[in-house]
Amino acid sequence: MTLPARRSSYSLGRWDPFREFDDLYGRLGRWMDDYFGRSADTPAGSWTPLADLSETENDYLVDADLPGVARENVDVDVSGQELHIHGEMKDDSEGKEIRQRSRHTGRFDYRVNLPQNVDMDKIEASLSEGVLHVRVPKAEKAKSRRIEIGTGSK
Repeated sequence: MTLPARRSSYSLGRWDPFREFDDLYGRLGRWMDDYFGRSADTPAGSWTPLADLSETENDYLVDADLPGVARENVDVDVSGQELHIHGEMKDDSEGKEIRQRSRHTGRFDYRVNLPQNVDMDKIEASLSEGVLHVRVPKAEKAKSRRIEIGTGSK
């Protein structure tokens, strides 16, 4: 009896078909991201980091996962209404025989269109513990304010 080939990083032990499906799902997702997840503006051969875009009362926040990427290998640019995060994850496999690769290396590229109501001059970025945090402040005129309803006559 031949057992299925092991393609995951799970420890040796009893074969679990659900682990195989989980591993296959992860590899398929990475393949889809690599080939179909890019826009026409994304350079060929690059990958897109996972990122969250959120909003507070005063800011738009972008948190992009860039584990292992050095600060000097990341660029954050704004052109028009587009925020562009790009750079390179260095490949440290020289001199090693890679048995399995699931981490991205090489160029990465993330783009998001910003709303019209932002203060472009006050955008800030920081990299901490493998996460790039970009804070895009809302313009003063875009902030909401509560309108008090008075008791008046018609």
